[in-house]
Amino acid sequence: MFAESEAAGSVRTQTFLKVPFDCLDVAGAARAIAARPPGSPFAYVVTSNASHLVRLNERGDARFAAALEDAGLHTLDGSAPHWLARNLFGLDIPLCPGSDLSTYLFEHVITPDDAVTVIGGNDEMKRRLIARYGLRTLHMHVPPMGFIDDPQAVEATIRFVEEHPARYVFLVVGAPRSEYLAHMIRARGNAVGTGLCVGSALNFLTGLVQRASPAFRKLGLEWLYRLIQSPSTHIERVFVDSLPIFRVAAKAKVNPAAYGMKPAAADRP
Repeated sequence: MFAESEAAGSVRTQTFLKVPFDCLDVAGAARAIAARPPGSPFAYVVTSNASHLVRLNERGDARFAAALEDAGLHTLDGSAPHWLARNLFGLDIPLCPGSDLSTYLFEHVITPDDAVTVIGGNDEMKRRLIARYGLRTLHMHVPPMGFIDDPQAVEATIRFVEEHPARYVFLVVGAPRSEYLAHMIRARGNAVGTGLCVGSALNFLTGLVQRASPAFRKLGLEWLYRLIQSPSTHIERVFVDSLPIFRVAAKAKVNPAAYGMKPAAADRP
């Protein structure tokens, strides 16, 4: 939890599949973020979905594990992990998707005077954000494809964040790149603001990509909508990156301690 937050020490955390989630809904997470004064040392938010939890628990990605461990705020994203947490383990972790959190921040928290930096996106995204929210200071840096494996490109990206101080830093270069980048920015210790690893959130917010209708989202079928809309880019994301969450949860049900969890109430002696 952010050390500077007014809510520090009062927010319940619940570990699910090795991640200590802050039990905050969208409005609560936004309040915690807004409570950080301008100029606060850089800290970041991770909104973990099924693919995050699969990568953490099955891929042996130590770099990703370190990035998640260092997050200042960690919320639960995704209907599948939310359902599993509640119904398989009896855990009450509010759902706080990155897309909903980003929308809430822009609609209710971020003011035209707040400096915003975006890593990723494109010129049209920048134009629409400025036009819609009247932002006076919006800096954008778009790293090249594959930048995370190019030390010079990574250095240029980190330096951009450091040289363009902002209260809110949206990292929209996809997982796990956003999390890797956030971790490196924080480790350097030169940047300020709150980093938000929020995937495609700004594409949805600006209308560059159409989001699933509220009906789809309420039923937990946003993943199906995205798969139908763009099968070529989502087949692997759904069936390879995310679907194994059910296998991970099954293993955790058998051996919850290995995943940092207590047995569900119904399983306890």
